[in-house]
Amino acid sequence: MSEELSKLTARYERLQLLYQVSNVIHSTVEAQEALQLIVSEAVRLMNASSGSVVLLNPTSGLLEISASQNLPSAATKLKLRVGEGVTGWVARHGKPVRVGDVTQDPRYVAARRGVKSELAVPLEVNGETRGVLNVDSDRVDAFSTDDQDLLEQLAVQAARVIHKTWLYEQLRLKVHLFESLANVSRTINSTLSLDEALRVITRETCVLMHARMCSLMMLDDSREWLDLRASYGAGESYIKKPRLNVEESLLGVVARRKKPMQVANVQASSRYQNVEVARQEGLVSLLSVPLLFAGQPIGTLNVYTGRPYNFSNEEIRILSALAELSAIAIEKARLYERIVDVEEQLRQNEKLSALGLLAAEVAHEIRNPLTVMKLLYHSLDLKFPPGDPRAKDARIIDAKIEHMNKIVEQVLDFARTTEPKLAPVNLNELVDELGLLVRHKLANQNVRLVRDLQSDLPFVMGDAPQLEQAFLNLILNAAEAMPDGGTLIVKSREIREPSSSPYPTHIVVEFKDTGKGISAEIQKRAFTAVLSTTKAKGTGLGLAIVGRIIETHRGTIRIKSKTGRGTSMIIKLPT
Repeated sequence: MSEELSKLTARYERLQLLYQVSNVIHSTVEAQEALQLIVSEAVRLMNASSGSVVLLNPTSGLLEISASQNLPSAATKLKLRVGEGVTGWVARHGKPVRVGDVTQDPRYVAARRGVKSELAVPLEVNGETRGVLNVDSDRVDAFSTDDQDLLEQLAVQAARVIHKTWLYEQLRLKVHLFESLANVSRTINSTLSLDEALRVITRETCVLMHARMCSLMMLDDSREWLDLRASYGAGESYIKKPRLNVEESLLGVVARRKKPMQVANVQASSRYQNVEVARQEGLVSLLSVPLLFAGQPIGTLNVYTGRPYNFSNEEIRILSALAELSAIAIEKARLYERIVDVEEQLRQNEKLSALGLLAAEVAHEIRNPLTVMKLLYHSLDLKFPPGDPRAKDARIIDAKIEHMNKIVEQVLDFARTTEPKLAPVNLNELVDELGLLVRHKLANQNVRLVRDLQSDLPFVMGDAPQLEQAFLNLILNAAEAMPDGGTLIVKSREIREPSSSPYPTHIVVEFKDTGKGISAEIQKRAFTAVLSTTKAKGTGLGLAIVGRIIETHRGTIRIKSKTGRGTSMIIKLPT
C-alpha cells in the first residue's frame, strides 16, 4: 500500500511540475522566447546538463537548432539531415529515443563534449513531426522511463506553444505585409511619369519582400517579347541580358498563363534561360507574378533572393496584390503621358488656329492700303511712247499689284473661320472631360478646379470640337493668370429669355478665376485685334479665337474683371 502511495505521490508531483512548466512556456507569444523557455524548462525538469529544440527547415529540409541551453556556440550551427543522428532518427520515425550510453549508439552525433546519455522526443504539430526536443546528461543512464514519459508530455505542450507562436508570427507578418503594401501603394500611385513609376515599383517591391533583386518585364507592342523596363539591385550582366521570348521563356509562361510561379534555384533550373547571369549576380530563388490590367497581361514582376527560399502562400498573395496595384499605376502613368500628348496637340491646334487668325488680320490690314494703291495707280493712267522702257515697268507694277491682291484674297479665304457643324452638345460633359484633361496641369500650378454645374442642363446646338477649343483656351488662360495658385470655378446654368427673344432659352457657362485680373483697356479689345496684344507670355490670340468661335455659334461672351480681384469669362449660348 505504501509503495502504491509513493508512486501516486511521485506521479502527482510530476504532473504538478508539468503543470507549472506548462504555465511558464505558455506565458509568451514571441516565437524565439517561447522556444528558449521550452528548452530551459526541459533541462530543469529532467535535471539535464544541456538541451536543445531542433526544428525542420521547410526550405532546406534540414534539422536546425532553434534554441539551446549549455551548448557551445559552434554546436548551435549544427545542421542534420532527417535520419542523421539520434535527432534525425526521431524526426524521421516520429518516436522517442532514450540512449543510456551514447558511446554505444552508432547513430549519435556529438554536439558537446562530455555527453554520456541522451533523451530525444518528437515535436508534432497537426500530426506531423516538425522538430525534436533533446536533453543530454554527463551521466550514464541519466534518464528513466518516467523521465521519458514526462518529457513526452512536455513535448505535447511545447508543440502547442510552437504552433501558437507560429500562428502569431504569421498573423504579425500578414499585418506587417499589408501595412507595407498600403504604404507602397500610396508611394507607387503618387508618381505620374511611367519610367519613374516603374523604378518606384521595383524599389518598393524589393524592400517589401526583403529580396536580393527585383525586376519588371513588360510585353512589347507585338506581345511576343518581354523587355526589361526597370530593376532594383540588379548588376550589369542582368541589365544587359537579352530580351525574353514569351513562348520560350520561364517568365513568358507567367505572362501567358497569368499565374504566379516560383523556382527554388534558378542557377540549377533547366527552364531558366539566364543561368549564367543568375550565377554572376548571386540570384537563387525566384518568385514571378503577372502584371494584369483589365484581365490582360502587360508584363511580370519578379523578385529574387540571394539564398534558397520557399515563398509562403501569404507572400505570393502579397506580391500578386502589389502587382495588381503596380499594373494600375503603370496604366495610369501611360494615360497621363497620353493626356500630356493630347494637351500638347490641342495647344498646337490652338497655335495653328491663332496663326490662321493672325494671317487673316495681316491680310485684311494689307488689303486696304493695297486697294488704295491699285486705284491710285490706275487713276494715273500711265502711258509711255513705244520703246520707252518705263512702259514695261508700268506693266510689271500693275501685274505685281494684281498678284499681291490675289495672294491676300487666298489668305483670307483660307483663314476664314470654318462654319460649325451643329449637333446636340452636353456642355457639362464637355467641362468634365476638359477637367480630366487639364487636371495635372492645374495641380502642378496649385490651381483648384471647382465645378458648379446644373444637373439637368439642356443640350445646345453646337460644334463640340470648336466649343472644346474655346473652353480649353479659357481654362488655360485662367491658369496662366494664377501662377502662384488659386481657384477656378466653372458654373453652368439655364436662363429663360423673354418670349419675344429669338432664342427663349440660353445656357450660360462662366469661368471665374482668382487671378490678377484684366485691365479695362485690354478688356475692350480682348476678342478683336490680335496684333496689339500686351501679354508677356503666349501669343495673345486665345481670346480672339474664343470670340470667333462663340460668334459663329450665335452666342456672346463678356468679361467681368477688376485688377487684382480675378476675372469671370461669361459665355451665353442659345439652345
